[in-house]
Amino acid sequence: MAEVADFLAALILVYTICIVGWVVLSLVFSLGVRVPYNRVVNGTMDFLRDVSEPYLRLFRRLPLRVGPLDLTPMVAIIVLQIGGGILVGAIDPGS
Repeated sequence: MAEVADFLAALILVYTICIVGWVVLSLVFSLGVRVPYNRVVNGTMDFLRDVSEPYLRLFRRLPLRVGPLDLTPMVAIIVLQIGGGILVGAIDPGS
């Protein structure tokens, strides 16, 4: 059970990193730093968007916008970390 809990904890960490990467890259690219028509950059952005957007869409229904600031990713990461911690603790109470 410890291996399953460790795998789940690692999966949650990787998913959190994907969400943070999507937020940071979309912020940087919205400022105009993006190189147009770069296949690697477009592929990376498409991957991060396709991975993180379905989970973030669950929280976009909530009124989490404060002016131009969107707090959706922050709330989603907090819920992911708390829920993942509870789930990992339930699978392996010794960790």
